[in-house]
Amino acid sequence: MTGPDAPIRDIADTAWWTAVYRARETDRKDALFRDPFARRLAGARGAEIADAAERQKKSEWSMAARTFLFDELILEHVGRGADMVVNLAAGLDARPYRLSLPSSLIWVEVDLPDLLEYKADVLAGEKPACVLERTPLDLSDAAARRDLFERLGRRAARPLIVSEGLLIYLAAEAVGALARDLAAAPRFQTWILDLVSPGLLRLMRKNLGEQLANAGAPLEFGPEQGPAFFAPYGWKAVDVRSLLKVGARSGRLPLLMRLLAMFPEPTERLGSRPWSGVCVVEKNPR
Repeated sequence: MTGPDAPIRDIADTAWWTAVYRARETDRKDALFRDPFARRLAGARGAEIADAAERQKKSEWSMAARTFLFDELILEHVGRGADMVVNLAAGLDARPYRLSLPSSLIWVEVDLPDLLEYKADVLAGEKPACVLERTPLDLSDAAARRDLFERLGRRAARPLIVSEGLLIYLAAEAVGALARDLAAAPRFQTWILDLVSPGLLRLMRKNLGEQLANAGAPLEFGPEQGPAFFAPYGWKAVDVRSLLKVGARSGRLPLLMRLLAMFPEPTERLGSRPWSGVCVVEKNPR
């Protein structure tokens, strides 16, 4: 999976890979969620990437659990009155089409231009459940993202920020800068994100790190502080949900992982224990 003919050539290719996992989950009789668009979005490119990474198939449960938890939390917050969802690094996510969302909700997808154009072409004949906007933007452009956040923050009363599968590819300094920029935006109060522990990050680097690093997408972010990492940037964790717990409830885990899932959740420092979760952080929580 390295070299010019490697299936994963750059960070955008991880979107196709994730779409394959969502398609495989959808095919299961006991699926945690249904994404009828995933296989179409993954296409031949996604199948090629997934075939080359077949040894990672044992970790598919974690991708399914992550998607399930994001679905669950997004629907909860929309139900409480969120009137805009800002999906950072949206990739090939089809939630505006597959979730039961109010027609008045504004869903803003932010990602690289080529990726958003591809998705728009594939889903051209489909109707989203809500108002869907696509904003082509490289999130590493700090000035451009700050301008976008400022504009979006003034358009909605209760915007919800979502970043699934993004932060792990960023250095801690870059995550901190993004967190600071989001905190500075008017009315940006709630952010749903996913995290891994330093221990799990090391395992992921061992299994897949070289291939992703050669594609310009190194695995970088697994903060020792866990959700508390975001406190200096104006955010406090108010809800943390473990992928292991979802995997255990759904019967997807191998034996060792099932045993780990029986332990209490870490509440502060994550350390060497393999852990991943989806977190809700709030700015100035009430």
